[in-house]
Parts: sequence; structure tokens; C-alpha cells
Amino acid sequence: LERERDYLREEVRVSMNFGRLVGGSPALAAMLARIEAVADTPANVLIIGETGTGKELVAHAIHARSGRADAPLVKVNCASIPDELFESEFFGHVRGAFTGAHRDRVGRFQLADGGTIFLDEVGEIPVELQGKLLRVIQERQFERVGDDTTRTVDVRVIAATNKDLEKAVEAGQFREDLYYRLSVFPVQVPPLRRRADDVIQLATHFLDQVCRDFGRPVPMLTQGQVEALRCYDWPGNVRELKNVIERAVILSRGGALRLDLSLPEAGAVAPVAEQPAVSPLPVSDETATGAAQPPAAAPFLTEAQMREQQRANLIAALRAANWKISGKNGAADRLGMRPTTLTDRMRALQIKRPARGS
Repeated sequence: LERERDYLREEVRVSMNFGRLVGGSPALAAMLARIEAVADTPANVLIIGETGTGKELVAHAIHARSGRADAPLVKVNCASIPDELFESEFFGHVRGAFTGAHRDRVGRFQLADGGTIFLDEVGEIPVELQGKLLRVIQERQFERVGDDTTRTVDVRVIAATNKDLEKAVEAGQFREDLYYRLSVFPVQVPPLRRRADDVIQLATHFLDQVCRDFGRPVPMLTQGQVEALRCYDWPGNVRELKNVIERAVILSRGGALRLDLSLPEAGAVAPVAEQPAVSPLPVSDETATGAAQPPAAAPFLTEAQMREQQRANLIAALRAANWKISGKNGAADRLGMRPTTLTDRMRALQIKRPARGS
């Protein structure tokens, strides 16, 4: 048991080191403020967010800032537990309790005694098994499978879900009493599309980490790559960004980051050194006489010009849609992006619908 706890502590340290909560956007700052408010309390926490937003890292952060930081943080992926093994996984069993129980097993709640248990994907627990989880959360007591001895544990519960549990309660798919026990203090994890200011900082963080792991030099992000990363919608959130950077490093040759190969959807172009050569310019009188000519510079836009170009494009789409954002033939539909993404970019670029009659 001591060896397993040491292993779990090391797993937490490794995970925290690789995936710190990186960024300085207002959305992330608001979430961090809620983490700081609840971390050093005994309250149960429900972490809500889309897939890939980093809910597990939020759980690590809450545990690391709590008075239980030196005790174990035990993770349970509720979606991966077969119904027939639910009690054994959570509460343990004694030898001979069922076919295949060749030795005693310590359950996850007992393993987390004095510390924190992280119930990932808690919305996937079948409703008929939720009462057993509710009991241990309410009474802090349980029995191992095949054992009559009641055990008591002191465990803080952090749960996470990408589902709307309130709707699941209304649909009869999640117990209302369990929902209220878990959601004493909800923490909403913002999707990456609402953290536009953090995308480049996260990309740089992952680039440094991956290159260090692969033993490769760290390439610089070009201005075009920066703009491509900022404009992409990131439906897979932070997890997708990390995978894209890792693929780009694997595909890179000669120190140039091949973001164009790892994320072609973002419209990233190949580094200049790897682009096909431009067609030769027509021969002028000066070149005919042998006068040395300076190499033609590739056209480029400054950051401000690119931003203004993006702003003009959004305004054009909004005008074409009569300033309708969502729905069929709305501006978001015409631009091929989500309405929430368009709204965020309008706010970032300070685009407002003109007053009627103006």
C-alpha cells in the first residue's frame, strides 16, 4: 500500500510538471480565482468543461493547494469501470468474494484516505450504481465486497464531467441528491477558444517540453504560425494543441517547425526555407547589363495589418448576413466557424453592430 501511494504521488508530480495551468487570459484568471477560493477548504468540487480542457490539471491544482497536499490524490476514470467491478474498484474486496478474487484488494476510497479522490467522467456512472457512491460521500463509510466490516474514510471528493448534469438529472440519468453532494462548489474550465490570449503561451510551453523530451533544438514560431494558431477554433482544446505541437516537432526537419503538416486546417504555411522557389522575374534592362540586383523580398504583413485584415473580413461577412451571427446563412455559418468563436473574435477586435439608421 505504501509503495502504491508513493507511485501515485509521483504520478501527480509528473503530471503537474508536464501540464501546468499556463496562461494569463481573463477566463483563466477567473477560474484560478475560484481554485484559490476553494482549495484550502473541505468542500467537494465539481469541475465542468469540454473534453481536452485540462479538468484533471484543475483537480491537481486544487489538491496541491489544499491541506491534503502531502496525502495521496487518487484518480478514478468512472467511464472505464465495468458495472460488475464498480464496488470492487471503489471499495475493494476480500479474497474469495467472487470468481477471480484471488487476494484482498484495497479500494480507491481507502487508498485515498486522508487525501483526495478524483472521480473523472463522473457522469458516466450508471444510475443504478450511483447510490453506492452517494453513501460513501455522505456517511464516509463503506464495506469491501465480501466483508462485513464497516470502514470509515476521510476523503475529499473532486469530480469532473463534460456533461450537463442538471439536464441528466432532469432526464433521470443522474441522481439529484448525488449531484448536489458533488457540486458544492462548481468550477467551470473555459474552452481554448475563449482563451485566445493563452494559445501562443501554451504552444511555446508544449514546444519547449516536447523538444526537451525528444532531444531536439527548440525552433521559433514564425509570425504566420502564430497567427494560424490564434485563428484556429481548437475543438479539441488544450489536448489538441499539445498533440498538434508534438506532431509538428516529429515532422520537422532542419530546425523549421512544420505546423503546416500537423495542422493544415489552420491554414499554416510551410516555413520560407521549405517553400517552392518563386518564378524568376522578367529580365530588365539593368539585369541585362549585368548590374547586381538585390534579392526580391517576399511580401508580408505586419501583426497590425493582419489584425486589420481579419477585422475587415469579419465585418464583410456580418454585413452580408445583415449582422445575423448564428443560424443558417448567418455570419458564422458563412465563415465556417462556431457562433461563439465569432462572438469572441468580435469582442477581441472591438466589432460592434452599428446603431439602427446609422
